[in-house]
Amino acid sequence: MPHVSLFRLYSLRAVYLIIVVGLGLVVWPGVIHHAQPWGLSQGVVKCMLAAFSLLCVLGIRYPLQMLPVLFWELTWKTIWLLIVALPAWQSGVVDEAIMSTTFECLFVIIIPLAMPWKYVYARYIQQQGDRWSKLAAHGSQA
Repeated sequence: MPHVSLFRLYSLRAVYLIIVVGLGLVVWPGVIHHAQPWGLSQGVVKCMLAAFSLLCVLGIRYPLQMLPVLFWELTWKTIWLLIVALPAWQSGVVDEAIMSTTFECLFVIIIPLAMPWKYVYARYIQQQGDRWSKLAAHGSQA
């Protein structure tokens, strides 16, 4: 497994911390104190963001082990920008809600900048995956 520099580890920790603080300021006050019941969509979004922020707290301590949560964040925001924001912008129908969400999603750029890509390649592409059956790797019973 490639060595991940201390600078890269602290960069990842900074990303996790930015997410924790950002969601702590924006999402958690509404989670803790909401006067009215949420609708389905709003409830799902708020609860998912709250859970994501808690997982990012773990990322501060375990930056490499929690990389999958950053992959998820990078993936959904990139998909949203490509299939919602870009077509809206191209057709000239960007409203205030799309503009606001686009601005929030553009912060995703910090993730690929902090990502230890050599480690990601070695860990998630090159490394052998977990086995799919009860047989051990060399054909004997486990």
